Parts: sequence; C-alpha cells; structure tokens
Amino acid sequence: MLKLRNLTKVYRTTEIETSALHAVNLDIAEGEFVAVMGPSGCGKSTLLNVLGMLDSPTSGEYWFDARDIAGCNESQLSDLRKNAIGFVFQSFNLIDELNIAENVEIALLYHENLSGRQRKERVQSALERMKIAHRARHMPQQLSGGQQQRAAIARAVVAGPRLILADEPTGNLDSATGEDVMQLLTDLNVEGTTVVMVTHSHLHADYAQRVINLLDGAVVSETVREIP
Repeated sequence: MLKLRNLTKVYRTTEIETSALHAVNLDIAEGEFVAVMGPSGCGKSTLLNVLGMLDSPTSGEYWFDARDIAGCNESQLSDLRKNAIGFVFQSFNLIDELNIAENVEIALLYHENLSGRQRKERVQSALERMKIAHRARHMPQQLSGGQQQRAAIARAVVAGPRLILADEPTGNLDSATGEDVMQLLTDLNVEGTTVVMVTHSHLHADYAQRVINLLDGAVVSETVREIP
C-alpha cells in the first residue's frame, strides 16, 4: 500500500540545514498495524506527515497504491487525503466552537456526493461506533480527554478511510483511557483499516504487528510481532 524509497526530508533556513529523514526505505502492506518509535526529534512526526501528504520529501520516492505521489498536483493530493486517509492527533484538534457531531461532520463537508442527511447518518454511525453518541451535542470542553479522543477517532473514520495515521494518540490520556483508545485502533485494524501510529509507549507499540525504530531520521531496526 505504501512504499518509500531513499526518502529524505531536509528543512533549510538561511542559517541551518536539518535532516529530518534520511534515506528511508519502508514498505507497509494494506491491513498492517505499524508502530513508529524513537527518541524525540528523530523524525517520527515528519514521517507521518509525509505519509499523510501534508509534507513533501526533499528527495526520494513515495508511492501510495502504486501511484507516484511526486506526480500528483495539490488537488490530487487533497482528493487522496480526503478519500483514503484519516488523521488522529495527540491534542485531539477538535474545534471548540463546534459540538462533537459538528466536529465529526467536518471530515465529510468536501464530499460533494453526500447529501446533508447522508452526512448526519454517517456521523451518527461513527459516534455510535466510538461509543460517544450520547455526547453528540456537547462541546469539546465538556468532555473528558478520553471522550475527546474518541470523538477525534470518529472524525478520522467517518469517511471510511483505508489508512489511519495516529500521532501519539494516547499521549494526553491516563493509562486506562489510553488502553481504551488502543483497543479502538486495534478493532479498526481487525476490520481491515491500515494503521500507522507514532508512539513513545512500548506498551502501546505491542498492539502493532510491526515496530519501526527511527534514530536521527533513519530506520535503524524493525521488529515483527507474532500475532496469536
């Protein structure tokens, strides 16, 4: 599903050049659950941003479903993100001025083929799936951290993406709530969704089938976990 070849990302200013990713070679098959680990500043979030087409590599190749991303214009990239990818962030990224249902519906607003009624039905289904439907009319600040992350995951899955990119999805949660979120991601993966997750937690990395370790922007090791 995802293929990276000698992918490098360099950030340049007038005074300094920083290599965030260096010659990364990586294949991720459809249906995998992959955790990305490494110390702060090693390039984990940059890798996730490149996979999500939010950032472009400086050099190297990125293929999504055998499609060379370098050959896509911004409109095509936007369509790919909209139709194939869902994002989950550590800080939830919910809009304070919108209620939970409205926050989730945002992910569907650019799907012109859906009527207002169809959007509402999808939102309701996603909220029920995340066991947060009873909070649909509440504002984000009225919810606990775990409930906000459930709402954020509902927003990520409401359009039926094939790939979920999660950046420290349990970083702001207590241990029990973090386990609940990991189970939600596992359930999505079992249903066929590919999941790539950045995490500092070895405990949560154990939910993944494969762990990629980064150091100084390079892949230094991979661990494959045997699935019972």
